[in-house]
Amino acid sequence: MAFPNVSDIVATTIESRTKKIQDNVLNNNAGLAYIKDKGNVKTVSGGSVILEELSFAENGNAGWYSGYDLLPVAAQDVLSAAQFSLKQAAVPVVISGLEELQNAGREQMIDLMDSRLTVAESTMANLISRGFYSDGTGSGGKEISGLDAAVPLAAATGRLNVGTYGAIDRAVWGFWQPYTSRPAGAITAATVQGEFNNVWAQLVRGRDRPDVIIVDNYMWGVYLASLQLLQRFTDTAKARLGFPTVQYMDADVVLDGGLYFPSSSYGPGAPTKTAFFLNTKFLKWRPHAKRDMVPLSPNRRFAMNQDAEVAILAWAGAMTCNGQAFQGRLLSV
Repeated sequence: MAFPNVSDIVATTIESRTKKIQDNVLNNNAGLAYIKDKGNVKTVSGGSVILEELSFAENGNAGWYSGYDLLPVAAQDVLSAAQFSLKQAAVPVVISGLEELQNAGREQMIDLMDSRLTVAESTMANLISRGFYSDGTGSGGKEISGLDAAVPLAAATGRLNVGTYGAIDRAVWGFWQPYTSRPAGAITAATVQGEFNNVWAQLVRGRDRPDVIIVDNYMWGVYLASLQLLQRFTDTAKARLGFPTVQYMDADVVLDGGLYFPSSSYGPGAPTKTAFFLNTKFLKWRPHAKRDMVPLSPNRRFAMNQDAEVAILAWAGAMTCNGQAFQGRLLSV
């Protein structure tokens, strides 16, 4: 006879794979893999918004003095916080009553659920990857605010001084302006290193500089072509993250190419003809502690008008940033 507790099998199978699903989702995307490697996957436990504290000014009391000079001790307002909303994602895993009967026995049922959860994992990984590059307006504003929100497309080259991100107005606060570059002509193997040099120079402050440059297939191709007469350097420490890399300065240039579909301009990978210059020190992945690739409910869920049961693999959280000025984007026409 069929094993009766189908939902229990579905839920416990998801529970037993939670860490594996989390790792698969994070390691499926180059940017998230680097954020994870930096130790910037930080869970949140609650609240209506996620706050990312940031320093927006120097302490005005600083200065030189001599002997018995009086030292200024005025209160200094130098800290603020960017605000990000929790977003939710889910992949329902469904089993019909007929499939329950056909897969009689606990072992057979577990095999069936393992197969379906493998598909759910890859589906969630692709959903999150698309969200990582999104502007947050997808699905009626329910999608996470990704790199298209953090470093939007711009019509010209320079500091981006339009739009609000993390509830902070870029037009008002210069420290909250990422750098974008959009040359008039197409970037080629002959020009790509000069364009990289320009963007890089705008994002360096002391020891703070980009640690990863994420590129699509086109940018990867022209950058590799520019290195044909040079020795290529790869970082073996980063090779374990699973993405092809070469070096620019001391940053990894990483291919996060996407399969191209007729219905969209890009797949799960980076947008076309784009290079993101990221300092992942200032980027964080903030899943909710109680909703990080777990079953939405341990209780049995039945379709109202169908002979079927559903378990839901769920995630909630946001991608956040507390250093806009250290992020850049290069786009080829």
